[in-house]
Amino acid sequence: MSITAGYDVGGAHLKVALAEDGRTVAVRQIPCPLWQGLAALDEAFATARDLTDRAQHHAVTMTGELCEAFPDRVTGVAAILDRMAQLTAQAPLRIWIGQRGMGSAEQARAHPLDVASTNFLASAALAGRQVENALIVDMGSTTTDIIPVVDGIPVPRGLSDGERLRSGELVYSGTTRTDVSCVAKRAQLDGITQRLAAGSFANMADVRRVLGSLPDDVDQHPTLDGRGKSQTESLERFARCFGRDAAEFCADIWRLSAAEIAAQQMDDIADAIQHVLATSKLPAAAPIIAAGVGAFEIAALAQRLNRQHLSFADIANADESCRDWATRCAPAVAVALLA
Repeated sequence: MSITAGYDVGGAHLKVALAEDGRTVAVRQIPCPLWQGLAALDEAFATARDLTDRAQHHAVTMTGELCEAFPDRVTGVAAILDRMAQLTAQAPLRIWIGQRGMGSAEQARAHPLDVASTNFLASAALAGRQVENALIVDMGSTTTDIIPVVDGIPVPRGLSDGERLRSGELVYSGTTRTDVSCVAKRAQLDGITQRLAAGSFANMADVRRVLGSLPDDVDQHPTLDGRGKSQTESLERFARCFGRDAAEFCADIWRLSAAEIAAQQMDDIADAIQHVLATSKLPAAAPIIAAGVGAFEIAALAQRLNRQHLSFADIANADESCRDWATRCAPAVAVALLA
């Protein structure tokens, strides 16, 4: 039996997947505030050791090189590669090098910008082995990736974050960590549209908790005010976006405001999806493959767009015990299976 551990080293989370003979058998997401330094990666990796110690091979992709701990992407890639090589020294290590595919750590160091933030290509490459034509939409905690796969081959118009922001294939808006003021500048409260306060008062995890739509286990970072994650505390933070206290209006009125802001976010992502569809050669019947911690939102959006949708777990051959997390941690699963 061959066991491979796949890692997606992000700026906020370490995602770990185990694949055994082509089947996804375990997946975990671990908080990893990499902006605080590489010690955060050491701690997250230690938390995952009950999974990773079983691995005979390791495979890595990353987006963490973009975080504030590094002065530029090349430096970030090199630092993460060096640390992951140390942490996985007991077994062979492969690196995802974007369009170059899987390679050695030495090859990755020679092509750092092909390593940087190309985890979306790993998900698309795996999808192309299972579904000939599809649009992958991975809504994570912070960003949303939109990747067309045509005739089994990923065909993004952009490869770097900068290019993909320009092409519309990357939307810097996510399920939990995005500040409300980055999603909406205005919203209704009690039937009157007003401006919102910009001051990191609440994030989209708070909005979705007010709505009761956020799965309990996906928001793994502290809240913006350091308080708890109850619906009541989320509503108190959310009210600050309107310059109010929660007690000034009933819960139903606040939920209407939260629903409007959530809808604004999903409308923005829908616009980006429509743009990518219009500029790709995907056939009209191509399904949307929903991935990320916001896969539930993407599944609903696919229905709204009259598109068939699949879960990333469907193409990852995931055990029932880890289907949700196989979908939420698609790039980690992809590199484990591709390696």
